[in-house]
Amino acid sequence: MTIGNLANPGLYIHIPFCQTKCPYCDFYSITSPDLIPAYIAALDAEARFYRDRFAAFDSLYLGGGTPSWLGEAHLAELMKNLRRHFSFSPHSEFPLEAKPDDVTREKLHLWRDLGVNRLSLGVQSFDDRELRFLGRRHTAARTETALKLIRTAGFTNLGLDLMYGLPGQTIAAWRRTLKKALSFAPEHLSCYQLTLAATTPLGRKAAAGEVRLPDEETQRQFFLLTGQFLTDRGYLHYEVANFARQEEPQAGGLCHYCCRHNLKYWTHTPYLGLGPGAHSFQAGRRWWNVASVAQYGSHLGAGRAPVAGAETLTPEQIRLETLCLGFRTRAGVSLATIREHPRGDSILTQLAQAGLVRLDRDRVIATPEGLVVADRLPLWFVE
Repeated sequence: MTIGNLANPGLYIHIPFCQTKCPYCDFYSITSPDLIPAYIAALDAEARFYRDRFAAFDSLYLGGGTPSWLGEAHLAELMKNLRRHFSFSPHSEFPLEAKPDDVTREKLHLWRDLGVNRLSLGVQSFDDRELRFLGRRHTAARTETALKLIRTAGFTNLGLDLMYGLPGQTIAAWRRTLKKALSFAPEHLSCYQLTLAATTPLGRKAAAGEVRLPDEETQRQFFLLTGQFLTDRGYLHYEVANFARQEEPQAGGLCHYCCRHNLKYWTHTPYLGLGPGAHSFQAGRRWWNVASVAQYGSHLGAGRAPVAGAETLTPEQIRLETLCLGFRTRAGVSLATIREHPRGDSILTQLAQAGLVRLDRDRVIATPEGLVVADRLPLWFVE
């Protein structure tokens, strides 16, 4: 079974609106719903810039922010505009990020009617104390209600986002969260360690000593437990933070429940991002948008693409990114890429002896202990 090598590009739409801002989140978003109508029109204008530059997409990811906060009229208009400008291949993956308190029978039927076939639910925790610390609006009980509604509505590709490594959280408490999550038989789990950017409210509290994250060894234990717990229960650990229930692979040998859209980011497959702060990649060139709804709208209102910066990757940058991305995934890095370094074979031997990587035919793959330090592995292959 493989997890990558997808040929079609992916389309990402950033919905930068939230009802409230979580104190740990450093993704760009605002709490100004009155701007949504103008924003939908601005997305339509940006899409026109790229209508002839990409082949048919086979994934359409609505992320945020809080896409599930959009009302019926705005979401329907957005989808109509996108389908007017772009082509989508048959059986495209269409994920939508949702928060439990936004999930209703009516919205679920709307999402299905519009083509959504994969939900990513921002659960984070099944512990109400932890949810309050994270500034989440929902409760554990509300999450359970949302999950039952999702299954009743017929969604068969459900992912749960969970978070560990919270101040004061124990390994036993995290194990209970995992057990609770699996009681709903999700097809996918994303398990993220809490990290605090200095610009966030919780980040400022951490800098002032008011909040203390677990030490490095405890974080390591959280990570290893997560991988072992889910692998033992039939989930494929296909990326550092991502797990997919193992089923028969799709055509081409692709992992059935792996997030097809995210795989594009990890394999240098072309993708287009629309919205403030969104990134795009095509033919070795990467570009990114201004991270402001006001500036985004101003650029488009003046007939300009809202691009803040761009870079054309050199062969060396491509090599290093291939190492960085590959060591984070089950696909690993090709032996040929490793041997591009003059001491590649000897370094590979050292890493294997340390239990950080293993060789599977012509692929070098990080072990569970290697995934703990996945961001450091590429540094061994930098001159």
